[in-house]
Amino acid sequence: MIDRVITSGTFSLDGGTWEVDNNVWLIGDAREVIVIDAAHDANVIAERVGGRTVKAIICTHAHNDHINAARPLAELTGAPIRLHPADQVLWDMEYGDAVPYQPLTDGERIEVGGCALEILHTPGHAPGAVCVHGRELGALFSGDTLFKGGPGATGRSYSSFDTIIESIRKRLLTLPAETVVHTGHGDSTTIGAEAPHLEEWIARGH
Repeated sequence: MIDRVITSGTFSLDGGTWEVDNNVWLIGDAREVIVIDAAHDANVIAERVGGRTVKAIICTHAHNDHINAARPLAELTGAPIRLHPADQVLWDMEYGDAVPYQPLTDGERIEVGGCALEILHTPGHAPGAVCVHGRELGALFSGDTLFKGGPGATGRSYSSFDTIIESIRKRLLTLPAETVVHTGHGDSTTIGAEAPHLEEWIARGH
């Protein structure tokens, strides 16, 4: 049900550019998939999709490194791009109004391969950041909201440390401890492994 493609490129914001490796997650079965965070290389992602139907391209947020392959992947597959509209300001930096998307809503359920995925609006790293929870899969796809070792970065425009902490506290750490957290970059972790460290993150401020 869950597959990962790692792609490489750059992330740019506030006048800086950084080299990054991104996790692109594919969820589905032999017939259909959902792609989470189409990053950097649409052809590599499409190759992994193969002949399956892409039901949606879900963007956990609109930083350019998470959406820069969304347009070409949508063109290759015919799939709709999905994004929380609170990230419009970031979307505009990459695409303006040239590329349409369908808005995601908090609590929305998306079916793929006989499994239901729930959208959780978790602002902080970005205003429209979302996580995708597959309860039946025992998995959370956290984008850049929660990583192994703490919350996503909040030192750049349109981010807030206090907001991301509230999102993690109320929306993520309430999930079952055994939930596997598949992140936007780097290694996966679990809710149980991260939950005990919340106060440490608050004390250090990042």
